[in-house]
Amino acid sequence: MKPNASEKSYTIKEATIKLMQFCAYRDRSQKEVEEKLREMRMIPEACEQITIQLMRENFLNEERFACSFVRGKFRIKKWGRIKIKQELKQREISAPLIKIAFTEIDPSDYYSTLKELAEKKFPLIIESNSFKKKQKLISFLHQKGYEFPIIIEVLEEFKF
Repeated sequence: MKPNASEKSYTIKEATIKLMQFCAYRDRSQKEVEEKLREMRMIPEACEQITIQLMRENFLNEERFACSFVRGKFRIKKWGRIKIKQELKQREISAPLIKIAFTEIDPSDYYSTLKELAEKKFPLIIESNSFKKKQKLISFLHQKGYEFPIIIEVLEEFKF
């Protein structure tokens, strides 16, 4: 009978190496590392020791994680600030780090991305009533995490 991977026990050195690889693959938040350590069934003292070592050797860096997360979600998924901020809060990133991370988004890029999203989505909304069509577009952009005042500003340029 094969033992489950979750039943495997790790030494501190093995766990540290595994987590170094985990963090080297892409930036991780401290919460993700702690969850991984829990999955590995490491004792709290070992978790703390490993986390400190990962930070000391710069495998784990919350600011770097927050900045790359903001860049990725904005550039690739085209998320707005509201949605990105909610996701960072779920990952237990502090407010000052979130503020620093948002400097990764250029305000003119933010506006042009929102405009581009609106221009792409608008013709895809099948609705004869122009008011309802506008509401659906606003709802879509809001779900993507964009702020209401900026959405309205962008939509003023549209002909409904």
